[in-house]
This record gives sequence, C-alpha cells and structure tokens, in this order.
Amino acid sequence: MRPSGQLPLTGLLFFSLIPSQLCQICVVNETNFWRLEPLINTMLNANYTKGTLGLNVLLTLRLVGIKNQSLEQQLSQQIKEDINSREMELTSGELALSILGLGACENQDEEFIRDARLVSKLEAKFQAEIQNMEAHDGNPLTNYYQLSLALLALCLFNGSYSVTSVTCYFTPENKNYYFEDQFSVDTGAMAVLALTCVQKNTQKNMDMNAEGKISNYVASLANKIQAERKQGLFGNIFSTGEAMQALFVSSDYYKNEANCRETLRAVFDNISRGAFYLPITAAQILPALMGKTYLDVTNPSCGLNPVKFNTSTEKPGTVTPTTAPLNILVKYSVRINKTSHTEVTVRKGSVFLDVMKAAQEKNETLFRFTVEETSWGPYVTSVQGIKANNNDRTYWKLLSNGQPLSQGVGSHVVQNGDNLEVRWSKY
Repeated sequence: MRPSGQLPLTGLLFFSLIPSQLCQICVVNETNFWRLEPLINTMLNANYTKGTLGLNVLLTLRLVGIKNQSLEQQLSQQIKEDINSREMELTSGELALSILGLGACENQDEEFIRDARLVSKLEAKFQAEIQNMEAHDGNPLTNYYQLSLALLALCLFNGSYSVTSVTCYFTPENKNYYFEDQFSVDTGAMAVLALTCVQKNTQKNMDMNAEGKISNYVASLANKIQAERKQGLFGNIFSTGEAMQALFVSSDYYKNEANCRETLRAVFDNISRGAFYLPITAAQILPALMGKTYLDVTNPSCGLNPVKFNTSTEKPGTVTPTTAPLNILVKYSVRINKTSHTEVTVRKGSVFLDVMKAAQEKNETLFRFTVEETSWGPYVTSVQGIKANNNDRTYWKLLSNGQPLSQGVGSHVVQNGDNLEVRWSKY
C-alpha cells in the first residue's frame, strides 16, 4: 500500500448529483475502491452477538449495496429479536436506527416494521423526548444526536412530528449541540440530515416562516461543522463520515476539489493505520465515501453499486506470542468531590477498562463501577453507585494524562506510567 502522503491525485474523485443531494459531492473513484476494502472486511468479519451491535452495519451494507445475504439475514434477525425483547428499553435513537436499517432499500423487512408498528412507537418516543425537554430545562431523555436520528427516521418513513417543535428545539444555538462548550460535529451533522429531510418533505404543509427558519438552521449548522475542520477531518476521524454527508446536502464545501482531496487523504491515511477497527466506525464512514447519505435509504438509488470489492470472510488467526507478556504500572483515580487514588499493575496492551477492573478488585468501595454494552463498545454508566443523568447533564469523563479519551473505555490502550482518571462532570 502506498504511503498516504503520496496518494495520486489524478483520478482520485468525481462529482455527481443524486436526487437526495443538493450540492456537489466528494466520493472515492473506482480506481481507489481498494482503499475501502479494510472497512468492508471489518464489518463482514466482526462477531455480532446482539441486535444493537449491528444496527449501523446493516444500514450501511444495504445503503451502499454490499451483498452478503447470510450476514444481512443474521443482523436483521438479531435486530428484530432485540426489538421484540427490549421494546420498552430501546431509546429513540436505537429504534430510529433499527427502522433505517430494516427499512433501507425496499426489502422484506418492511413488513416487520409495519406489523410491529415501529414508526408509531418511534413517534411516541420522539414525543417523550420533547416532553422531557419541556419539563427539564430543555434536556432530552437521551441526547440531540438520538433526537435528530429519530426525526430523520420519522421524516423518511412518513411518521408524524410537529414542525413547530422542530423550529423551536432545533435552533443552532441550542445547548444540546455542545459538549462542555465544544460543538459536537456528529450531533450537528445528524441534525442537518434530519432538517434537510423535513425541509424537502412535501407531505408537510410548512408556512414560509417555518421553511425559512429551517433553511437558516441548516446553513448555520453546516457552517459550525466546517469551523471544526482540522487537517481535512471534521471534529475527529469518527465524526467525519456523517459530517461529509451533512455537507453534501447543505453546502458548496466540496465544490472545491482541494477540500475533497484533503478529506480523502486524511481518511485514507486513517484507514491504512487501522483507525476503523470497530464495525460501527467502519459503517459510519463508508456511506459518504461511496457518495451516499442516510437520506438515500428510501430512494430508488439505494443499494445501487456496480463495483465488486475484494472481501474476505476469513477470521484472523491467533498468533502465539514468542515471549511472555510484560506488566506495566498505571496510576488510576476517581474524582467526585474528592479524589481517590491507587496504582495497579496490568498486562502490556491492556485497555482503560482493564485498569478500572484491577482497581475495583483492590478496593470495591472506592472503585466499583458499571458499564453497558453499546455498538461503540462498553460505556461507563456509574462509579461508586453514582449514575450519569441526562436531565442533570452529568456523565463520567475519562481522561489519560489530563486529556479526554478519543476512544472508548474498551479501546484505549494504556501505557506504562499513564495517569488515568474517571471524573464526575457536567456538560
């Protein structure tokens, strides 16, 4: 594989217009599709044990037209079983993503969506989010990423929603677009996609005032996304895919070929370095690189892909280490009103979560914690029995050597001498 700094620029991109998109887009040319094969293989070879782990993957496989019937059937069945067993527990975002994945590209799963009345149930969850915002200082039950995802699914699958609520709560200045004063690129991007759908929904009779407001919201959020550009990426590598989708439909950013080259160069570099090793991260970046957005799930173009990829369904083999693994020493602390410290010894190559487990074994009172499994991996929900709360905008912040993690607790590999901290925080 050629070094990313020496990518050939000739033949790197082409521009096209498709029905759901207003502006020119930046996609990978067929001669560079080989660069995307690691993303596809990551999705095809992962071990999916429950429905929530495969939501984004099923959506992406169908949206970009990658055919793997057995995996599609497995993910579809797991998602249906998850909905049937956890219907009341599903968040608005989980249900919305289930509808998008099951309903993408006109397939037989649409019958399940209809028979299980999933769109009606999403309407109720969306309304519950709005009601919680009215009662709790504008804070949704979940977050604005999930709220936007729910609005997008309702719009695409002819669900009911209030345009008045949309114009009231999706203003670009809303605090829920921010996380500790930092604009959340993926949240803003999902809102742009949802608002663009609302704007183009001919079944809603919007007055000119509402239409003008939504148009201004989209433009403002697109500008905020562009303001977070750093060396071709938006926010970070994991938010860039959805940011690209948002800019496809809302701005002229990719009319500038230099902008497209810069983004693709940065993404290709991260692919070659293995940044997208989680199926969800591969699934979120791939649609934009193939010229697709989530607005395409109900379009005739959904699933059209004339390109045949080189994919492997072989599981990677296990390599037996030639030497015994080394231990490393790591400092760990929990900070609430006061700070509790300890030092633990873990194997070289351990992740943040391993350190938390080792600390809990030393002192369960001070370092006990709980996690829940998500499609992004384990998520810390409580420490010392104190739970994160959306209404209070509180959460457990994870830091390494004073810096917030860019990866999850189950992915961030720790180094000898690291100073790790779990801090009770507000956003």
